[in-house]
Amino acid sequence: MAITAAMVKELRERTGAGMMECKKALVEAGGEMETAVEQMRISGLAKADKKSSRTAAEGVIAVELSGDGKSVAMAEVNCETDFVAKGDDFIGFAQAVCKAVLTDGPADVESLGGSAFGDQTLEQVRHELVAKLGENIQVRRFVTHQVSDGKVGVYQHGEKIGVITEVAGGPEALPRDIAMHIAASKPVCLSEAEVPADLLDKEKQILVAEAAESGKPAEIIEKMVQGRLRKYLAEITLLGQPYVKDPDQSVEKLLKSSEASARFFARFEVGEGIEKKTENFAEEVMAQVKGD
Repeated sequence: MAITAAMVKELRERTGAGMMECKKALVEAGGEMETAVEQMRISGLAKADKKSSRTAAEGVIAVELSGDGKSVAMAEVNCETDFVAKGDDFIGFAQAVCKAVLTDGPADVESLGGSAFGDQTLEQVRHELVAKLGENIQVRRFVTHQVSDGKVGVYQHGEKIGVITEVAGGPEALPRDIAMHIAASKPVCLSEAEVPADLLDKEKQILVAEAAESGKPAEIIEKMVQGRLRKYLAEITLLGQPYVKDPDQSVEKLLKSSEASARFFARFEVGEGIEKKTENFAEEVMAQVKGD
């Protein structure tokens, strides 16, 4: 059966693959369109599995708020390059992921993959996107929050940093202002009471070791450690941090003066904690040429 340009065009539109790849698939399928589509999907799954070990430290943070403002979701979806991260296909997938998180309430990333997206699952769409874009694409993490008696604050710095928070009371703009502060100041916890014990113990050990080098008496060292520990807690807790718009007051004082309270926050930054692999540029180009 002769393979026409129209057939190649149709297969490209259905699979998003390159022209030569589509022509080859049609030849191998004897011109049978559905067979070619199925074979390319199988091929796409194989390519996705092959690329799954490659570092994906770029990407976007997507945020989705329910119509009634009572629930919010945030997700990080990763790829390998900033070029792909800026593409409409990738951004559209990330937004679909976040909507599925909000509406389906999955327990984890694995179960999220089973969420419906048209007549496919999100996991099937992800595999096909890997084949189309030629990069490892992963849904790394997500968080959801149900509002109790406050209001949601959302702030996104481009598509690389996302923050969601709940603030009860205060002016209308306060939740977003607090979210903006969190984006800039990177608090670890809401308050001192929420600081993990192992994190506090580790920091105390470091401070004790540093203070011991001063050669001062034990009781002085203890006071030095306690003072530095208080400073550390102020740095990593939202309530203890100086407010970015007015560093002369802490976030806690700002909230009290506004008769408000912070109930929750989550902050995602693309690629944080992922060890990025440094590759030789020439080798990277060659790998792309070979289709690895």
